Amino acid sequence: MSSELVQVLALLGVAIAMFISGRPRLDAVALIMIVLLPMTGIIDMNEALAGFSDPNIVLVAALFVLGEGLVRTGVAQHVGDWLVKHGGSSETRLLVLLMLAVGLMGSFMSSTAVVAIFIPIVIRIAQQTGVAAGQLLMPVSVAGLISGMMTLVATTPNLIVNSELMRHGAEGFGFFTITPIGVPVLLLAIAYMAVARRRLRGESGSTSGGRPSLNDWVDQYKLHDRAFRLAVQADSPLVGRSLEGLGLGPASDAHVIALERQHTLRREVLRVSADTEIRAGDILLLDVESKDFDVPALCERYALHRLPISGAYFTDQSRDVGMAEAVIPVDSTLVDTTGSESRLLAQHGLTVVGLRRGRVTHAHGLESARLKVGDTLLLVGPWQAIRALQTDGHDLVGLSLPQEGGALLAAPRRAPHAVFCLLLVIGLMLSGAVPNVQAAIAGCLLMGLFRCIDLDSAYRAIHWRSLILIIGMLPFSLALQRTGGIDLAADGLLALVGGYGIRPVLACLFVLSSLIGLVIANTATAVLMAPVALALAKHLDASPYPFAMMVALAASAGFMTPISSPVNTLVSTAGNYSFGDFVKIGLPLAVMVGAVAVLLVPWLLPP
Repeated sequence: MSSELVQVLALLGVAIAMFISGRPRLDAVALIMIVLLPMTGIIDMNEALAGFSDPNIVLVAALFVLGEGLVRTGVAQHVGDWLVKHGGSSETRLLVLLMLAVGLMGSFMSSTAVVAIFIPIVIRIAQQTGVAAGQLLMPVSVAGLISGMMTLVATTPNLIVNSELMRHGAEGFGFFTITPIGVPVLLLAIAYMAVARRRLRGESGSTSGGRPSLNDWVDQYKLHDRAFRLAVQADSPLVGRSLEGLGLGPASDAHVIALERQHTLRREVLRVSADTEIRAGDILLLDVESKDFDVPALCERYALHRLPISGAYFTDQSRDVGMAEAVIPVDSTLVDTTGSESRLLAQHGLTVVGLRRGRVTHAHGLESARLKVGDTLLLVGPWQAIRALQTDGHDLVGLSLPQEGGALLAAPRRAPHAVFCLLLVIGLMLSGAVPNVQAAIAGCLLMGLFRCIDLDSAYRAIHWRSLILIIGMLPFSLALQRTGGIDLAADGLLALVGGYGIRPVLACLFVLSSLIGLVIANTATAVLMAPVALALAKHLDASPYPFAMMVALAASAGFMTPISSPVNTLVSTAGNYSFGDFVKIGLPLAVMVGAVAVLLVPWLLPP
């Protein structure tokens, strides 16, 4: 082993250790490696930055935009509503429909986004049918992972493996090359989860009528008697001052969630911030979290007049004031902060009035509650603020609107256009008339032309952290190849099982890739293992396709721990699962998927 290889392996070990610890962030680790690898002299800086010019990086970015177009136009939400309507009371039918829907949508969208969208849908289904939500959420995460085995563009590792094939002179996979393997795996997983889900814990959801209404959330989060409408009189000392002077910010026991203002011909509900100026005649919509807060004293001090409220918690203002549930994803900046510290919520004028962690709902003490991955937040504020949040980054995903907000999608009338754009992109990719990246960019431009998405939303939809992670790990494959690390790993695998035939080699490759994927991101796993797979094929004088395919499949088979994938992390808290739940459900499934892969891959892609 050369000294250069020792340096590369040492840096790789440091990167893996930081991945496992979670500090710093994954994309920061990737940037650190971009800086450190050229210092070894094995690659130069231009080679370390070459990932930025990789067409597959642009393709991944374009796929994020296409997925966002499906969300903004309501295609994703319509699928969830259809499930609630047609799922019926049969638990098995619900599970089958859920897993099929997630598997299908995840074939063309980010699996993390799809699972985040379906978490509140599953909670609603549980409430409607009495099925334990914990018995449905893990099947959803399993289907989300397996969706990566459905099409070439379903998950980033597929594109990385395909890019490595083309870099070695092969033609690459077709759009549906992986599908004949993914479909049997998905059907096997559905059958398995129909039985195995009974081993999962979970309380039954309460019955309610389909899609929740504002009143449903008021009851669930116990928001009764918390709402007040206070009119600012002409002699109020608040006139001409900002809300900050009132001392009712997000960190207090009571806070203004919106402001009603009368214009010449119309009344308008405004989002509020600390510097919002108060005028005579304004009506403050006040949320009082603490029962000890003295509202009469506040009115007396600031010359405010209390107005009647006919509905529970502003439901009589539902045309202007709305609610939404949103899930905190694994890479959100809200993790380990409080709602009152969120710049995102302050920017949009939204207030956290409820929090659900697992099956436990919290409506008090929120100003000091530290947020965790998978928490569901109940947000309240003007509908326009909620709509704006739908297109803003990835700090909150899976935004779920009540019945009253059904018409508030950013482009609800553009759903057919979004579906047309997606089908056109798929058709172009299948035809091979243009490169995949060109087809995807054309689809994004058409979505913009049809107003399914605007440019600002498109840029926000791109998950830059994921792209940086891929770009930062790509130089390792080049460095390992130059230092002999790839050949060394291939020789080790051949020495272990090379004399037993192709299938044992493929099985060993699947197991090794799966084990690495337990502790680092599946994109990094694909970057590291794809060159090893192709080196194995070269040593055996065999076709590279089955070996590359095994790495792609293993990267999407991270069922065994809650840290294997952001998909698992999301459902681990929402479903209140333990580490052991993932092991006892995921390990047998991973073994079965590996067996199916070893059986089918050499048959479909002869070595």
